[in-house]
Amino acid sequence: MRIGVVKELTPGESRAALTPHAVYELTNAGHRVLVETGAGEGAAMPDEEYMAAGARLTSEAAHVWHDSELIVKVFGPVAEEYDYLKGGLIVFAFLSLAVNCDLLWALLTSRCVAFSMETVRGAEGALPILTPMSEIAGSLVPQIGAHYLQRSSGGRGILLGGAAGVRPGRVVILGAGIVGSKAARVASGLGAEVVVVDRDLGRLRRLEGMRLGGVTTLAASSMGIRELVPQADLLIGAIQVVGSKTPQLVDRETVGAMTEGSVIVDVDVDQGGSVETSRPTTFSDPVFVESGVVHYCVTNVPASVSVTATRALSNALLPYVRKVAARGLVDALNSDEGLSRGAAVVEGRTVSDDLARAYAIDYHPLQSVLPLHAEAR
Repeated sequence: MRIGVVKELTPGESRAALTPHAVYELTNAGHRVLVETGAGEGAAMPDEEYMAAGARLTSEAAHVWHDSELIVKVFGPVAEEYDYLKGGLIVFAFLSLAVNCDLLWALLTSRCVAFSMETVRGAEGALPILTPMSEIAGSLVPQIGAHYLQRSSGGRGILLGGAAGVRPGRVVILGAGIVGSKAARVASGLGAEVVVVDRDLGRLRRLEGMRLGGVTTLAASSMGIRELVPQADLLIGAIQVVGSKTPQLVDRETVGAMTEGSVIVDVDVDQGGSVETSRPTTFSDPVFVESGVVHYCVTNVPASVSVTATRALSNALLPYVRKVAARGLVDALNSDEGLSRGAAVVEGRTVSDDLARAYAIDYHPLQSVLPLHAEAR
């Protein structure tokens, strides 16, 4: 199969979808990999390493798009790339289609096959491609919050770990999934008082079982969130509904009740965000202040550690790329139900029921579009 890797055009995105090691595995298996020059630069992976791994390099992004059967990206195509989409092309990327209507229509119009990497499922319903990015984001956000709580960074001047005779900072985390659990672990390590809120009691029990110092849990309720959030020095939004827009759990009035100089880090702002006052930001302009509260809403937090994130993403993505390249699309889907759940758009039709409901458009089961065996349905 002809596989393409292009340079990311999303502002501040420095990750690459595949490392030279992954490219070597693919070329060694007989596939041809075409890489746009500079695609790995932001992750300290120079063109020479891709060439040594067997990739063919070109300075023309259009060449990669036109000459590839499978394009592997980090983020979905941006407006400048819509014209490259075409029937017969397969695209793997984090698409965030629930909040990206323009991209959805571009994919539908082009009649390509698009996979949302964030919805691919593994064993026991796990999210094997999204998980490493969530783990990295969860590890980063308490550090980011701690930075912006410093007076010199626009915050109140709070040290999360406190000091002798001075109480530690209070961290409220919405969501006890992978991001929230990782964030709780790091915030606990920094010495903060941490409250994790989730409606899933099983997740809260697992978090309690970790015996993290200073961490307590709370079953989610609208009233409980309204009472708890104003007490936070740092609020971390770590809510995700796979394939759907993130529900807004914190309204503008509750944000206004927070102490001036407090900090909000809304991790899933790329899916809409869990705080009403959140709006996407970039690394070049990462924060804004609303109601006296510092908001950090960068949509691609793991890109700040692009070397680690690229390697982790490539490790997770390679088995799926290899499967599609070796077996072809239909056989790969027949052999992996979890991969089929990542399909969003196929040949001009929406095969994700979540997207169909969100946009009130026709839903087409995947097996009605492609010749899948019964066991893949």
